[in-house]
Formats: sequence, C-alpha cells, structure tokens
Amino acid sequence: MSAATRLRQAWLRRGPLAVALWPLSRLYGALIALRRACHACGLLRSDRLGVPVVVVGNVIVGGAGKTPVTLAIVRHLQAAGWRPGVVSRGYGRHTNDCRAVLPTSSAAEAGDEPLLIARASGAPVFVARRRADAGRALLAAHPEVNILVCDDGLQHLQLARDLEVCVFNDEGVGNGWLLPAGPLREPWPRAVGLVLHAGAAPGGPAPQFPLSRTLADYAVDATGRQLPLKELRGLPLHALAAIARPQDFFAMLRAQGITPATEEALPDHYDFSSWQRPADNGLTLLCTEKDAVKLWPAHPDALAVPLALHIAPAFFAALDARLASLSSPHHGSQTA
Repeated sequence: MSAATRLRQAWLRRGPLAVALWPLSRLYGALIALRRACHACGLLRSDRLGVPVVVVGNVIVGGAGKTPVTLAIVRHLQAAGWRPGVVSRGYGRHTNDCRAVLPTSSAAEAGDEPLLIARASGAPVFVARRRADAGRALLAAHPEVNILVCDDGLQHLQLARDLEVCVFNDEGVGNGWLLPAGPLREPWPRAVGLVLHAGAAPGGPAPQFPLSRTLADYAVDATGRQLPLKELRGLPLHALAAIARPQDFFAMLRAQGITPATEEALPDHYDFSSWQRPADNGLTLLCTEKDAVKLWPAHPDALAVPLALHIAPAFFAALDARLASLSSPHHGSQTA
C-alpha cells in the first residue's frame, strides 16, 4: 500500500496518525482564516469581471467530480439560452501563460480537464494561473459570453463569484479535520450556494442535492465512433486510469460486466509522455475520457468510456433560480 493510500485511509477516521497530524492542521486552519479575512476586508483583491461567475469546486482533497459537474452545468446553461464560457487553471499543463483552449490543443498545452470540456461542450475555454486573467481574456475574445463557469477554484478568492457549487464524493468530509490530519482544504460547513454529494449529505446550511456517477453503456474511439460496452465483455482488455480515484473507474467497469485482464492506476493528471504500452499487444486499451485526450495522439486505438453523471433535476431548478435572482452582472459575491 502506498503512502498516499495510507494517508487517505487515515483521513476517514480520527485514528493515531490523524491525531498526530492534528496540531499541523490547526496551523493550516489559522492561515486559511487569515487569508479569507484579508480578502473580506480588502487587503487582498478579488476581481469582478462584469458577468455572473459560477465556481464549481470542493473542500476536500482528491477527486470529487468537479469537472463532470462543470460540464453538466455548462450544457444546462447552453440549453437554457445562456452563452457560457469556462475558465480554469489548467492543472498539469506544461505552459504557464494565459491561453485559449481549442479542440485542437494538446493536453500538455491546455491541461487534460479544460481540453475535455472544450471538446465536449464547444464552449469557449481559457486557462491561466489566475482565473481572473483567464476570464478577462475569454470575455475580450468572446464578447457574446454572458456567464463564466470556473472549473475548480473554490479556494481561489482572487476571482469574485456570484455562486459557488461545492461537490462531495462518497467519502463526504472524511474525519472532518483539516489538512494534513484530514481531507479538508478549509473548514466545513462554510457558506456556499449549492451542494452536490455522492454519499451522505455533508451537512451545512446550503441546499444539498444528490448525484451519482456511472459509466455510459458505450465506449468511443479517437474518431468518435461508439462501440456498445457489452461487446467488450470477455475481450482481453488493459484498463488504465490517471485520475484521483482510479479504483472508482475499475469498479464501475466491473459493474458494467467488464472484467479487464489487467488494470493500471496512474497518478492524477499523468501526462503519458513516458508511458509504455503493455507488452501483450493483444490487449485493447480502455481508459477514461480525461485520459483519452492524452492517449489518443500516440494510441488512437484506445477506447474511452464516458462518465454518465446523474444529478437531481431539483439542483438545476435551484441553479436557475439563483441565476435569475442576480439583479445585475455586478451582483455581490456570496462569499465576500
């Protein structure tokens, strides 16, 4: 068992390791409180961009499912008549500038998650270290955009926001302690607009809605051709995942009746530049959509299985109501 796995398990309860790290979590919490206070009193600036801003993020370490939720919100906004754009830091990219993410971009240039959003939604996507810079560049290049969705960035207070959506996976808040004694990036509960949770409701005053994740019943290749997942049952497969919780992907495959011959878990945002295909060329590669944008240039025969996200319709009704309540693009931030 890796050290990272042991630590994640320690975060689920208040055992000896978590207790030993608890004093450090108190120091971490004090720094978080100081930073938030500096933004609240104006010592640190929060930039408002002139259009409503929805931030999708989490307060826990690891994969909570922020990017699939971001994509679902963008598609909902498009269907509702909004013209959304997306901003992100572009974690894992090899560039540091502010740039547009095009369908033809590479993951090394743009980051795997922004590239996936750009290809899947068709919405304008920009990345920058400071999300406000990405937002300004996006709005200058696409003046038709009338709402911004920030993929991740709940703790990036330099970007003022009108609505925060906090996403939890099935582990909830774990042992409820801050890093490094627990999985929390900041204390919970805290003020947010809406909460989505895969497990038990995490508590707090914000409206909370369930979500579930399954795999689609088909896989896609690099050309976009769909192959029913049931046709892969019994075939020699090599499943791989470079996501925060790769075992979730493998478990969902098994739930669909797919039992790979081999499974390979890689670090989140792994760039695959040094990855070697298994020696047995008879194995078909099966991966996540996030990994496919990096695998397909060198391995176009790899099959990606899309994630199917199921969000309670009441969440989108609440989202629409919150956006309708904004009196102007300069409506005050919820978390200022």
